[in-house]
Amino acid sequence: MYQERGKKPGRSDSAGRFTLVALSKLFDWQDALVVVQPKTLIRWHREGFRMFWRWKSRKGRPQIPEDLKSLIRRIARENPLWGEERIANKLLLKLGIRPSPRTVRKYMPKNSSRGPRNNRRWSTFLRNHAGAMLACDFLIVATVTFRVLNVFVILEHGSRRVVHVGVTAHPTAEWTLQRLRQANPSDHKNKFLIHDRGRVYSRELDRSVENLWLRVLKTPYRSPQANSICERAIGSMRRECLDHMIPLTENQLRWILKGWVIYNNQTRPHSALGPRVRELKNTPVPLQWFRHRIGSGQKVVSKDVLNGLHHEYCLIPLAA
Repeated sequence: MYQERGKKPGRSDSAGRFTLVALSKLFDWQDALVVVQPKTLIRWHREGFRMFWRWKSRKGRPQIPEDLKSLIRRIARENPLWGEERIANKLLLKLGIRPSPRTVRKYMPKNSSRGPRNNRRWSTFLRNHAGAMLACDFLIVATVTFRVLNVFVILEHGSRRVVHVGVTAHPTAEWTLQRLRQANPSDHKNKFLIHDRGRVYSRELDRSVENLWLRVLKTPYRSPQANSICERAIGSMRRECLDHMIPLTENQLRWILKGWVIYNNQTRPHSALGPRVRELKNTPVPLQWFRHRIGSGQKVVSKDVLNGLHHEYCLIPLAA
């Protein structure tokens, strides 16, 4: 066409290059080229193939469905204390959906923290005897009238279950011993009890505890990491409950702690257990057929825990 019109060939655009590359598949083109050289046409073909390959092998994981994105945002918005691993475990155990924590992290703020470093030999002992070990500790809570109350927490190492929670304004050795008796009935299988060196743990109390067939293990001075599992449970109690409420009276504090203990033992997933719920009463939720999709004919409903501080999620069939 350039030869017939007597014009000098101009610079080819992308459309012209694509046309020449397509026509080169139909006949022997090397002798018919006038506008460009053969090596230029070959270079264009390679550039087109690289563009095609980049389009075909796009980077990144496939996008999850929009309803799952909305559900993750909803859970993160309703439960600002939860991290990506907690939300992923909740979706796995309660709804049967299997997104990874990395996928969940894309749609919520990142908030990671690390605790103190544990002594390996001590942590090994705790793991080996976790099934027959109890740990206890105190924490302080202030009421709306600035009255200081002491909360006594007893925890099972193996199951991470909160066995007993007591509240008093004046903790004594006799009161503490009575709480330990309530947490250890006559047919208990526990062998060890870990506590710190507070004044309330007197020698008389330790001797009475040994009469309950428990061996007392005192933590070293200024070493809270030696009772790390109980300290972590108390920290979770503060972060997930007490830091967001101001009790009016001692009885109200007992009511708040009772609700949190039920939620903690029966519905809250724990990463150290698998993830698994401590006291799973119902049968586990079957996994969804598709990893990131909710089954057809089902919807997600939520239930308030502690007046909306946390929420529980489950699947129910849609109405016909």
